[in-house]
Amino acid sequence: ETEPLTSKKDVSDCSKGEDCKENGLLVRNPKSALRLVEDGNKVHPSQGDKGEAAQISNGYSGVQSSGPCNGEQQLMELEDRETWSKKIDFLLSVIGYAVDLGNVWRFPYICYQNGGGAFLIPYTIMAIFGGIPLFYMELALGQYHRNGCISIWRKICPIFKGIGFAICIIDLYVASYYNTIMAWAFYYLISSFTAELPWTSCTNPWNTGNCTNYFSKDNVSWSLHSTSPAEEFYTRQVLQVHRSNGLDDLGGISWQLTLCLLLIFTIVYFSIWKGVKTSGKVVWVTATFPYIILFVLLVRGATLPGAWRGVLYYLKPDWQKLLATEVWVDAAAQIFFSLGPGFGVLLAYASYNKFHNNCYQDALVTSTVNCLTSFVSGFVIFTVLGYMAEMRNEDVSEVAKDTGPSLLFITYAEAIANMPASTFFAIIFFLMLLTLGLDSTFAGLEGVITGVLDEFPHVWGKRRELFVLGLTIVCFLGSLATLTFGGAYVVKLFEEYATGPAVLTVVFLEAVAVSWFYGITQFCNDVKEMLGSAPGWYWRVCWVAISPLFLLFVTCSFLSNPPELRLFDYDYPYWTTVVGYCIGTSSIIFIPIYMVYRLVITPGTLKERILKSITPETATEIPFGDIRMNAV
Repeated sequence: ETEPLTSKKDVSDCSKGEDCKENGLLVRNPKSALRLVEDGNKVHPSQGDKGEAAQISNGYSGVQSSGPCNGEQQLMELEDRETWSKKIDFLLSVIGYAVDLGNVWRFPYICYQNGGGAFLIPYTIMAIFGGIPLFYMELALGQYHRNGCISIWRKICPIFKGIGFAICIIDLYVASYYNTIMAWAFYYLISSFTAELPWTSCTNPWNTGNCTNYFSKDNVSWSLHSTSPAEEFYTRQVLQVHRSNGLDDLGGISWQLTLCLLLIFTIVYFSIWKGVKTSGKVVWVTATFPYIILFVLLVRGATLPGAWRGVLYYLKPDWQKLLATEVWVDAAAQIFFSLGPGFGVLLAYASYNKFHNNCYQDALVTSTVNCLTSFVSGFVIFTVLGYMAEMRNEDVSEVAKDTGPSLLFITYAEAIANMPASTFFAIIFFLMLLTLGLDSTFAGLEGVITGVLDEFPHVWGKRRELFVLGLTIVCFLGSLATLTFGGAYVVKLFEEYATGPAVLTVVFLEAVAVSWFYGITQFCNDVKEMLGSAPGWYWRVCWVAISPLFLLFVTCSFLSNPPELRLFDYDYPYWTTVVGYCIGTSSIIFIPIYMVYRLVITPGTLKERILKSITPETATEIPFGDIRMNAV
């Protein structure tokens, strides 16, 4: 008789003639014979020593070992790992992760700042030789080894396991400030449910004498100290930065933003607490809704007077810019942070794929969609900026001087407020920002959850809901500093220093570990086992040389020229740069610490310790019908 090894039958002891399970291992009684027939090859159990394997035609082996049940053999079968309900769930989740708030505000700003249409040349080159190969590498690693960012290193190069811990710390830092930006958007969304948007006039309690309404029917004079209603609503009502003196005096906590953030984390918890089965359904809304809104806003923006001025400013090429090193650095950094390798998310999401899923095709599709979304978002933003310039009778460069979140919450919000049907467009715009942020938060936390649950299955394996609850509480408490009146200064500091250089360092070491220690030949063989064909020379060259050099180039450029931070009228003091580097170092310090720890606990001479520490210690199990085989 032939029986699959996916039987979940549990018995308390090994009765004669029955199958039993002990410690998660399926133990076969001799009377339950195993016959595996594949293309005429038959494998029968034999009374070999523990670890002796019967070779199978595909190069993998079924491991047999003597077990505790009357000395009989046992065949090992791990519990089936959760998988995506549908392929589209995975694609939408990856697209939702990669396409975030940065696509809407960062790419358009960097594009016009670095030569307009000419910037697309270095951007495309960096995507082809740096971003997409790294994106593909992480998807392939996660899908083949089916582990999170920590435990996967046991199967690749154990001494680099500290990379997994560093990734988890970085993800926690991101969660501590990224969700606060969504809380701002949520505050705007709630404030939009009025007949007249509150950032259209200067008659509100938070307005000052400098408030000047561009769009007033009265003739107004704009002076050096004048501020718009939208700027005062953002700075004095939402953020309340006027009640803080800077990072050394953050002030109290805004209870309005605290409630907004609490609601956001509640949504996040109930979206991811059950795993990818539930989050894969939520992203059908959070990943597709932004594209509907982007299309509506694009059509609306294209019909506004002066829209052509913004588009011309956005795309007009400045070829001289291509000679500047800063442009290439910005292109490399933008494509890297847009696609998002190094956060453990791609490893986690791909680990829930079926083994023979075409991750090569997925990498090309999702990265292309991400880059096109960034490009189209530029039209959505700059058609409106052209309209603003037309209304103000100013140059587009004067209107487009706001960067980062201010571009969305001041400039774009002001433009929406002065459109017909402004309430409707404000509601859908800030809903779009929320959905863009939510699926990125789902992904970031899933990277941590999968990493920890795979590393400590005996502790958290059956307590996922409890662990996710504890994680969201930790992230919420970690966000309290960003909810203060000076919280915007903290967000800016974390955004520039806590993640940037740390993630670049992590992915650089990851690429080196896979290509040089695990071996590019072995990695390509893994891909061939999944897809049926090995990656070509282009991918090999990128993984071995070009992508690591690409990361080293960006990292060194950042460290040699750290950004000078300024937000509103506040210039960050010098000591904040030191604090920023300390925050960034606090995550990657786990990498050398674990290397030293690994070498200390490994027995043998120094050479033997090093060799053992760079040799995979756990075999990767390969699906073979109903059986999981161990790779030899």
